[in-house]
Amino acid sequence: MAGLEPDDRVRFASFWRLLRAGWVLARHDAILPREYQLILPWPARALGRFARLFVVRHSPDKADKNAGPGERLAIALEKLGPSYVKFGQFLSSRGDILSPEVAAGLAGLRDKMPPFSMAEAKAALQDSFGDKWEYLFAGLEPPIAAASVAQVHPLVLDDGSKLAVKILRPGIELRIKKDIEAMALGARLVEWLFPASRRMEPRQFVRTLSRSLTLEMDLRLEAAGASELFEIMGTDKGVSIPTVDWPRTGLRVFSMQWLVGVPLSDEAALGKEGVDRVELAKTITASFLHSALDHGVFHADMHEGNLFALKSGQLGMVDFGIIGRIGPAQRRYLAEILYGFLRRDYRRVAEVHFEAGFVPGEYGVDDFAQALRAVGEPIFGKTAKDVSMSNLLLQLFDVTAQFDMHLRPELVLLQKTMVQVEGVARMLDPAHDLWGTANPVVEQWIRRELGPEGLMNETYDTLRELHLVMKQLPKAIEDAAAIVANTRAQGFGLSDSAIDALAKAQARRTRSGRWALMVLAVAAGAIALKLWL
Repeated sequence: MAGLEPDDRVRFASFWRLLRAGWVLARHDAILPREYQLILPWPARALGRFARLFVVRHSPDKADKNAGPGERLAIALEKLGPSYVKFGQFLSSRGDILSPEVAAGLAGLRDKMPPFSMAEAKAALQDSFGDKWEYLFAGLEPPIAAASVAQVHPLVLDDGSKLAVKILRPGIELRIKKDIEAMALGARLVEWLFPASRRMEPRQFVRTLSRSLTLEMDLRLEAAGASELFEIMGTDKGVSIPTVDWPRTGLRVFSMQWLVGVPLSDEAALGKEGVDRVELAKTITASFLHSALDHGVFHADMHEGNLFALKSGQLGMVDFGIIGRIGPAQRRYLAEILYGFLRRDYRRVAEVHFEAGFVPGEYGVDDFAQALRAVGEPIFGKTAKDVSMSNLLLQLFDVTAQFDMHLRPELVLLQKTMVQVEGVARMLDPAHDLWGTANPVVEQWIRRELGPEGLMNETYDTLRELHLVMKQLPKAIEDAAAIVANTRAQGFGLSDSAIDALAKAQARRTRSGRWALMVLAVAAGAIALKLWL
């Protein structure tokens, strides 16, 4: 290794880390699992049989014939560490790739590890806050929860109030960096060995995962996410978001208000405390939709371990490492699709897909509406407990794949969170009517956004954009004159910077600004023609 260049050493280390990951996956029959042998080509079947020679036969985690393929994959990813756990959690949202069995197995993936020592926790606090750490964290207690990235400690203040202090694991940043390098190498190898996999963009998937993990390594960003959700959901009486203690928050430490309640993962405690499970299930669904539709921001990791039933009857939320965001166009798209399905207006749902540019223009609206009807009609006439949002979304993925539709990353994250919300709500109340709870929220949003108030807001945005365009008109006229003069002298041509500027201008166009751009184009064209003649 001493004679290798730095880049070569990185690639060599990544290769060996990748081999280790392959070994662990093979030991748990998570590579080319036996359940799919009949549908695999013969080279893959042969490779699968060879890999199963190394499968663990007698293991306390039951990674043998008693577990399904998704469960075995989840067990293997937990053994590989934090980056792979996050990889599995992200992968569980890809209903367009995974079979329902594998997705269901990964849905149970939990991120739990033994805690690191109090001495290491105190050293981390000293590194972050210097000499004043002993004053700020004098009442620090042993950890109560530990994951692969961080752990949480109770902190009792002098006035008797309590905080939750989240501290990153020592050396976690370097470990995740090395894991991501190995995954990136694996993604390149997959694309090279299996060209058909490029349609699923494995390298882009790893880049998205890398970005998410990088953000999670800065706990100031998680604190900012908690603070933002506190502001936008402060008027929701059914939800409680803990306040951030900013003086005790830094790059590797996040302190917030302690929530007193029962985690929704503790079934026995929920029964003992007499929690109103039906009402809490409604609160989970409604609060998520309100947050996503009204504000375009939502808690994107709403599994039962991050949600609490508080003594006040409210829903408490923690762990704000993943915050989802959707823009106004995507919110309108989501609301109109949900509203269309609720009203069984499949043509409108199809039109929304085409208006958003999600379906290529060579396909017909009526054909797409027919395909959506095949998904929507079977759910009507059934009771709420027989209608699964997750199954509906998986069927939608199948339909959209037939029409070459590529989902945006934020919508995939939204879909994953919707499946989580449905799962937790149905766990609390098996008869939870997800559609009935969603209907008033979506109808209210539609009335506001498509009614008089929405039209006034859209008109205001259009006029403001037109004002900005008109302010730039004199400069555009000067540029047009310069272009004409240059063209007369040297002929027609576009520089790289001009092409880049045109591309950026095209990307900035919105529906509300198109008329303004048309006015500008006509004016500039008339001036250019006059100068030319």
